[in-house]
Amino acid sequence: MFTSVLIANRGEIACRIAATCARLGIRSIAVYSDADAGAAHVAACADAVRIGPAAAAQSYLDGQRILRAALDSGAQALHPGYGFLSENPGFARACAAAGLVFIGPPPEAIEAMGLKAESKRLMQAAGVPVVPGYHDAAQDDAMLAEQAARIGWPVLIKASAGGGGKGMREVHAPADFAPALAACRREARAAFGDDAVLIEKLVARPRHIEVQVFADRHGHALALFERDCSLQRRHQKVVEEAPAPGLRAEQRARLAEAAVAAARAVRYEGAGTVEFIAEGDGGGGIRDFYFMEMNTRLQVEHPVTEMITGLDLVEWQLRVAAGEPLPAAPAQPHGHAIEARLYAENPRNGFLPSSGRVQRLSLPARAARFEVAADAHGKPAALRVDSGVREGDSVGTFYDPMLAKLIAWGETRGQAIERLGEALRATRLAGPDANTSFLRRLVRAPAFVEGNMDTGLIGRALDDLLDGGVEAAHAAQAVACALQQERVEQAAGDADPWARRDAWSNGVLPTPGLRLECGEQQLLARLSRDAGGWRFACDDEAPRPLQWEAARSGADEWTLRMRCGEQELHAQVVGAAAALRDDADAAPRLHVFIDGEHACWQLPRTAQRAAAAGGAQDSVRAPMPGRIVALAVAPGQAVRAGQTLVVLEAMKMEHALQAGDDGVVDAVLVREGAQVDDGALLLRMRATAPDDAP
Repeated sequence: MFTSVLIANRGEIACRIAATCARLGIRSIAVYSDADAGAAHVAACADAVRIGPAAAAQSYLDGQRILRAALDSGAQALHPGYGFLSENPGFARACAAAGLVFIGPPPEAIEAMGLKAESKRLMQAAGVPVVPGYHDAAQDDAMLAEQAARIGWPVLIKASAGGGGKGMREVHAPADFAPALAACRREARAAFGDDAVLIEKLVARPRHIEVQVFADRHGHALALFERDCSLQRRHQKVVEEAPAPGLRAEQRARLAEAAVAAARAVRYEGAGTVEFIAEGDGGGGIRDFYFMEMNTRLQVEHPVTEMITGLDLVEWQLRVAAGEPLPAAPAQPHGHAIEARLYAENPRNGFLPSSGRVQRLSLPARAARFEVAADAHGKPAALRVDSGVREGDSVGTFYDPMLAKLIAWGETRGQAIERLGEALRATRLAGPDANTSFLRRLVRAPAFVEGNMDTGLIGRALDDLLDGGVEAAHAAQAVACALQQERVEQAAGDADPWARRDAWSNGVLPTPGLRLECGEQQLLARLSRDAGGWRFACDDEAPRPLQWEAARSGADEWTLRMRCGEQELHAQVVGAAAALRDDADAAPRLHVFIDGEHACWQLPRTAQRAAAAGGAQDSVRAPMPGRIVALAVAPGQAVRAGQTLVVLEAMKMEHALQAGDDGVVDAVLVREGAQVDDGALLLRMRATAPDDAP
């Protein structure tokens, strides 16, 4: 076994690998960019080496800097984690040339499975079922369009050199093919350095099912059961579980056999995941399955396999890389495990990534951290948390926005769902936008609870999944007003009868309103007093009785117990001090947590700030920090509603910004390649004049 391992990654996976190294007595060495100098993964390792600036291309993707760090620190082996250089065959060869053990498969296996088109041909030769499509090397745009028409609409364009939803587009009509292909090429080139694509038939009601495989250099290969990863948004997974629900025993056996055949076809070694797309039968089961790709690394969702097997897959990786034969695998999985990925993103804004300082991060107190081992009765922890972010950390725009993974285990799938729901309810995150409440509603959605899901479930049920926060948002308005009044009372003291809550006046006395905004929604919430106490109203709605008790529970945190009309509430509030002060230069945010839901309100920008920024009605702004990768319009150009104006790249994904109405581009204020901040003014628009040609 190795005595020292350099972890060529960051975030929760670096912390995860470090935890196993610590348990095995292996010295772990972190690498970090300037943005990560104080990051959790640096603190988790025994040693750490700086590798460059914040940009990934100059740090985590710079193989030479990482190799130099490994050699200078005396590492024997290098663990790439996932993402970055984990599936780069050239880097794996460079490790071997430098005398380092690359904890992963041979470069030839990475190469064979890294190019999707080549891997499909290999799988067909090995007898593994493959989706109908075009997988050849010729890449002429016109020819690709002809191939798509031959396959039949709808089709899926996919980057040949990578995965994770990058460089992937669904195309449902011939007219949409060319722009979708161009976007795929740009995204694939940025993410993988290769803009080659393949085209496949889009499977109706697909389920994403994958099999964890392991192989060693002694000729042994096995499957460690399957996982279902069908709950996805933007072609990226958000909830995964093991075993996959609704499969018959013979289907599980066929999946395992096909996965092992795929690994043997490329003489695989180490941990890998063979991914299949399965055609759903509409009742929670599947009809058939097809090979999609093989990820030649550890997967983000590997904890669910660990929870049902009791195995430490990172330890298996280390032992296989050190030349040991595969350990014994369990004959059958025990129980059920489900993982939910907590992202810094805004589900109400197309799941766009978010950034900012983490003001509050409270994860379930009884959760085990990176815990794999079972207890004396053979049961894993009921709840596990894998996270590389701490309270006070800043979430930037250079890396993936995943903050943590919550993994629940149960004797049954129902028990695992219940435990995961309670864990999400107990999670508090304030700062950047996050998908916590969305996840909680998702794992309680009837289709998921019944096991009848596919990769389109989130898209179909999106309105229902977002509506769950409306009640909390309405209650948060009352919370904000009550909190404002508490601050007024504290400032004025009991000497001011206008600030007292004893209702000494028999008239109705309004208090100043509190203007709040959430995205496009703006409203005026206000309190008033009468002989019966306080009443609350929002905009033109009828006033409701309001009573509350408030207590400060932290430097900038309050706890409120309230009754608003017939509704009883227990709320925690973060950000009150900043959000309720009179500050014309800031738009601070008030985070309200009510019964597992999170609502975030902020004071709107002042008119002076909006004017200084160039106005809001006739402008296009960046919805997040990022880099301008394409400008699709020029000054003076007439555009139609829905037309793409700018393409912004943020957190490894492209985001097309489109015109909300017909108009004319008055000015373009950025250039391609520019890095822009959240809210930056990109274009100025004006209404279409009669003589403007579209």
